[in-house]
Amino acid sequence: MKAKSFARLTIIAAALAAGTAMAQDVIRIGAPLPITGPLSPEAKKQQHGYDLWAETANKAGGVKVGDKRMKVEIVYVDYQSNTPRAVQSAEKLITQDKVNFLFAPFGSGAAKAASGVSEKYRVPTIAASASSEQVYDQGYKYLFGTFTPNQTLTEPLSNIIATKAPEVKRVAILARNDLFPLAIAKEMEKSAKKRGLDVVYFEKYAIGTLDFATALSQMKAKAPQWIFATGYTNDLILMRKQMADQRIAAPVVTMIAAPAYQEWIDGVGEKLAQNVTSAAWWHPAVRYNGVGVFGTTENYVKLYRAKYGTQPDYAEASSSAAGVILQLAIEKAGSLDRDKVRDALASMNVMTFWGPVRFGANGQINSLEPPVFQIQNGKTVVIYPDAIRQGDLQLGVGN
Repeated sequence: MKAKSFARLTIIAAALAAGTAMAQDVIRIGAPLPITGPLSPEAKKQQHGYDLWAETANKAGGVKVGDKRMKVEIVYVDYQSNTPRAVQSAEKLITQDKVNFLFAPFGSGAAKAASGVSEKYRVPTIAASASSEQVYDQGYKYLFGTFTPNQTLTEPLSNIIATKAPEVKRVAILARNDLFPLAIAKEMEKSAKKRGLDVVYFEKYAIGTLDFATALSQMKAKAPQWIFATGYTNDLILMRKQMADQRIAAPVVTMIAAPAYQEWIDGVGEKLAQNVTSAAWWHPAVRYNGVGVFGTTENYVKLYRAKYGTQPDYAEASSSAAGVILQLAIEKAGSLDRDKVRDALASMNVMTFWGPVRFGANGQINSLEPPVFQIQNGKTVVIYPDAIRQGDLQLGVGN
């Protein structure tokens, strides 16, 4: 009996050792996301982007780490659209789940809140959906972001309106009181005033607002010619419908960032989406021939459509780009050593399907030229920059 027991224990020990060896051959990346709650549509997009990268990298044999290849595994945690939980989730992923690296939570607010955790543990973290400079002005060394600063969206938008619609002078701004939506609204105010436009209305709405009637009524009384609204998908679907209810129209209506998503167009319908302008950090119309598992933009779009049956938007592409960037950094470092990977990220200067990737001293990408687009006949039409322009600005957004 003793011999049998010893043999049994030997087999168990061998199995455990094999399991440990297998575990060591996997790179674990933590991804806290708002999988439930009001931000769940955005989380789904990020999951799609991360999963496509992981699947593509693994099919190609995994990530090359020195003289071996390792598969990647993404460890998701749902923080239920609650920023304090996002911070707790990041800590759990590092200390309990023992992930090697992190993808930041969704949006500028949660990414900033959780960045202190990754800095504390010296874990390289890539933010795939944080553009506000307040995220990157903390002097941290382990946070890197794939979005350029907010003014890289508002400046070209304002230039287009100033040159193509010089009669538009009165601007109204309505912003979600959250880090990114409010920050980009403030950049819009600066961009408008720089061009001599009159900002006749600037108000904030609370997170979770379900009735915009009062704010919209006050806005309408100011007779704006350009309405600029910020928020996330559910916010801006509801707001656009309530604008129609109040028969609010203007020559120019811009919403950031929801019109970049097909879900927003479907949610409001083609009539209410017509001629709404927006801007984003990427569009399937761009044409980059890059390094990494996807190579060209065209190939990335092809793979995304094959897996999910739809066109990718900037949120999904940014998440895939975060994976590509991390993979390139690991392969350059030739190691999973966090400091070596961090240094590889800081010195990165490559072309990818997402575009040229180079990070500033603060960790925020500074090498992209984001597209401006307009919804025309239910489709997204790029109107800037000229290199990928598909059409021209159309004025008049009705109800």
